[in-house]
Amino acid sequence: METVNNMQQGVEGIQHTLYTCQGTCSKAIEVTAKDGIIENVTFYGGCNGNTKGLSQIVRGMKVDEVIARLKGTTCGARPTSCPDQLTRALEQLRNEN
Repeated sequence: METVNNMQQGVEGIQHTLYTCQGTCSKAIEVTAKDGIIENVTFYGGCNGNTKGLSQIVRGMKVDEVIARLKGTTCGARPTSCPDQLTRALEQLRNEN
């Protein structure tokens, strides 16, 4: 799947992106941040309880801190995971700014 970018800067400091996942059960991740702090993460697909829990854990954290902690996390034999895909979505968000 190809990455979809829907970043919006309508309100000052607000960033928004929709990232299409690759190699995971999750199909996409929608992220909203303000001034480098994650406000909301929504996973589309994946293990419902795990992705909801991950979304709640990272809310209020700095984008760079989440990337540092979760980047490279794998799932079983897969070379990536939902947490790793979240870091890719956050990198996309950060790089578009």
